Amino acid sequence: MTTTPNIVPIHAFKDNYIWLIRDHYHAAVIDPGDASPVLDYLSREQLKLIAILNTHHHPDHVGGNAELLREFAVPVFGPAKESIPTLTHRLKECSDIENEEGCVYLPEFSLSFRVLDIPGHTSGHIAYYGANMLFCGDTLFGCGCGRLFEGTAQQMVDSLEKLADLPKDTLIYCGHEYTLSNIRFARTVEPSNQALAKREVEAEKLRNEGLPTLPSTIALEKATNPFLRCTEAEVIESASGHAGKPLNDRVSVFAAIREWKNHF
Repeated sequence: MTTTPNIVPIHAFKDNYIWLIRDHYHAAVIDPGDASPVLDYLSREQLKLIAILNTHHHPDHVGGNAELLREFAVPVFGPAKESIPTLTHRLKECSDIENEEGCVYLPEFSLSFRVLDIPGHTSGHIAYYGANMLFCGDTLFGCGCGRLFEGTAQQMVDSLEKLADLPKDTLIYCGHEYTLSNIRFARTVEPSNQALAKREVEAEKLRNEGLPTLPSTIALEKATNPFLRCTEAEVIESASGHAGKPLNDRVSVFAAIREWKNHF
């Protein structure tokens, strides 16, 4: 009998989330930077690991792969354009859902994910989208986005736009608990945004209760995330003020607020 899988956040390092998909018997993990908390959870819940999914190559997202593989012989899915030694299935976006390079199927959950290429944070970063869920690593955060370590502002703008075009009720599972600090920056960029003020109150309440601010939704991000709002008048005005010159296109506005956030 097939049951609907649950999504569980496993905390790692200072603020990482390793997302675990589970039913009563099986589990898959997204971006296990550290194997120890995953192994502890699997042992405690008596679950069998069936797959590892990576979004990009940074150690805090792939560092636990090898240790998990010593305990469980499972497939490891990840970006074709990045070097991750433990990968068994190298993935890239493909318009044909049946093409194995563009799709991940987890039969234990009867769950399929479509692969999305979203470069910017790293050059080959991917996301997994399916069943109204988006696992997007370090590209889109709660009220923020990833730093541009390897990609360009144009690439990140295109990647964020691709994610923003997903259905508005899509649940967003990103790689870090950065939401409150991102909101504080966003309020500097767009101080009159009332949806943002409301989100800050709600996020503070969750964190005070020891709960994640995630998952978010595409609708919430489009209403509050300045990196998805680079055509809004107040965001353009703030970005231009920070840059010290008029900015009139989405990429230059994005680049200005991303650089601003780097030093906020």
